[in-house]
Amino acid sequence: MQTPGSILLHLDGSARTVERIKLARQLAEIFDAEVTARPCTLSALMRYPYAIEGAAEAVAIMQEIDKAARDKMHATFMANTAGSQRLHWAEPESDGPWGFARRALYADLMILGQRDRDDPMDGELPGDFLPSVLVQSGRPALVLPYAGPIGPIGPIGRNVLVAWKETREAARAVTAALPWLRTAARVHVVTYGEDAEGALQRLQEYLRAQGVANATLHPGGNKEDDAGNKLLSFAADLSADLLVMGCYGHSRAREWVMGGATLSLLQWMTLPVLMSH
Repeated sequence: MQTPGSILLHLDGSARTVERIKLARQLAEIFDAEVTARPCTLSALMRYPYAIEGAAEAVAIMQEIDKAARDKMHATFMANTAGSQRLHWAEPESDGPWGFARRALYADLMILGQRDRDDPMDGELPGDFLPSVLVQSGRPALVLPYAGPIGPIGPIGRNVLVAWKETREAARAVTAALPWLRTAARVHVVTYGEDAEGALQRLQEYLRAQGVANATLHPGGNKEDDAGNKLLSFAADLSADLLVMGCYGHSRAREWVMGGATLSLLQWMTLPVLMSH
């Protein structure tokens, strides 16, 4: 994969939006990329549908709430672009989160944030926003945790852990990660399940052909249970600053059902995760 030329940055009212903007600015310079920063939240009327039944004044108040939220996001964006000409503001889509997934089809990479249920702005988005965007768009996303520092001093991706599985999702994630893997100081690859060593050897050959010659292989054993927590623990042991993995999930009766490891990572991630469905 060539370095991402177009990046779609998600903006909302959460406290971590600033971290996402800063990372997007950094990646834009590293990869010579253009960033489209697009606000995306549920409208006030969708969050408070009872207002529709009230007086017209109530609807007007809801519209003012949306405008105030949009203006706040714009001010946050402008305050943290540091004058970069590579970051561009885009007006929010009228259909909110559903329109964001559609716009993601035209980006090489998304920058998203982990859900924080304790953030006062958590209700701005549907609970399944993150997995639904990943699954619907099929585009790779760099997902930032809602707490803690974002990597060490300097760019993320100096010490990368790849969670390998012989699936199309994992293969897409590895392909999306190649711009980081080629320049990383250390690359670790771990896999779980039967024939773990064989799968690692096959991936190592692929990585060598892609210019990644320094991968350290870690067979994780035959058992695949609790893989999400195992990965987070192993990433901490390695002091990894980026985790690469496939995103597994599907829709069932209007609800997104995520795989066990994916669900664990989305809930408990402690480092940036590059994911692809």
